[in-house]
Amino acid sequence: MGKNLVLTEKQDMIGVITLNRPEAMNTFNVPFARALNDTLLDMDQDDDVRVVVIRAAGKHFSTGISLPEFQGKNPRELREFLSLMDEFYHTLPRMKKPVIASVKGAAVANGAGLVFACDLAVAAENARFGTTAINVGLICLGPAVPLARHVGRKKALEMILTGNIISAPEAQQLGLINKVVPSDDLEAETMKFAEKIAEKSPLAVQIGKTGVYAMSEIPYHQAVDYMDELFASLCGTEDAIEGINAFMEKRKPVWKNK
Repeated sequence: MGKNLVLTEKQDMIGVITLNRPEAMNTFNVPFARALNDTLLDMDQDDDVRVVVIRAAGKHFSTGISLPEFQGKNPRELREFLSLMDEFYHTLPRMKKPVIASVKGAAVANGAGLVFACDLAVAAENARFGTTAINVGLICLGPAVPLARHVGRKKALEMILTGNIISAPEAQQLGLINKVVPSDDLEAETMKFAEKIAEKSPLAVQIGKTGVYAMSEIPYHQAVDYMDELFASLCGTEDAIEGINAFMEKRKPVWKNK
């Protein structure tokens, strides 16, 4: 049943995931959430993929968790359900490969959280974002985790307590997305962004992502020492040696991912 809820394809070294519940504005239900998380894990293990892009079918990126899903569940079932809905918050930062959200239309509630949890994001001019669960008597606590790490506590509280919608330019100003592009150029600009990263050393990209996430959880001086350890481990690899040699020899490097 869930196999068509998330579509996949590969374009050279880029794995493309398409959220495919356009008739329901790509809202999360159980099979959709499972399909998304399983697909992310599969992409991370695929040696042919260096960068992952998440995009959406239809007019909107995602408008969060389908509200009927909350009905008729006891407390234990609700906890299990929400754990599944929020599984991608754990999966995305643990992935070796960078993940880019390609956003159009509405990205609200858990849909906004998905964008915030991705490593990078490109948004169309018509994209809009909001942690809107407060408007139906709920609260966007899952999305608040990556949100607060981007914008700080006060702005995160403002967003989750008011449910206000913000525009793509405002989201960019807050550091929630990287680029705002014309709506007609969204796919091309996202792929251009992904291709630029895919051309880099896969090992260097992986170590860079690992380091940036880890350093935010540890004190400053420990973070510097940790990053030095990661950098030293990279410098001894074949790809690091190849990258330096290729630069000095004025040629394009050939990465072996080792």
